[in-house]
Amino acid sequence: MNVPIQKPEFGTKTGKYQWVHDSIVNVCTGEKDLIANLANATAILKENFDWWWTGFYLVKENELVLGPFQGPVACTRIAYGRGVCGSSWQQKKSMLVPDVHAFPGHIACSAASNSELVVPVLRNGEVLAVLDADSEHFSHFDATDQQELEKICAYLATLF
Repeated sequence: MNVPIQKPEFGTKTGKYQWVHDSIVNVCTGEKDLIANLANATAILKENFDWWWTGFYLVKENELVLGPFQGPVACTRIAYGRGVCGSSWQQKKSMLVPDVHAFPGHIACSAASNSELVVPVLRNGEVLAVLDADSEHFSHFDATDQQELEKICAYLATLF
């Protein structure tokens, strides 16, 4: 594992994401355990972005099951098509939600969460997991967050 001790100054959000992506690749290179890799990826994301909650839900036995995360206690299981995470899984696409309270069927694991970005981890058209990022701020996530997290999830899909 080779992660820089001191974070560089970032000129742009995209530059910060590039550093985060490279850090995730560095810590995952040579490690075969999926849970260890997802745990480290979650820690890197949480340490670099001011999000309320960050973590993965893994597809297991036709439901999403809580995986590595950082933040307060979370929902343990989510049904297919239910809430933002289940909808992302069902539709096989990212879900950028500026106000979770306006999302039909939103699952409120924490009353402090106000916006959410969920990105599926896809391999050969199959959803293996979803990355869930929540913020206590409304409209916290944007198209750059979505695009960059999709790149990170594409890399993570190679580790399954």
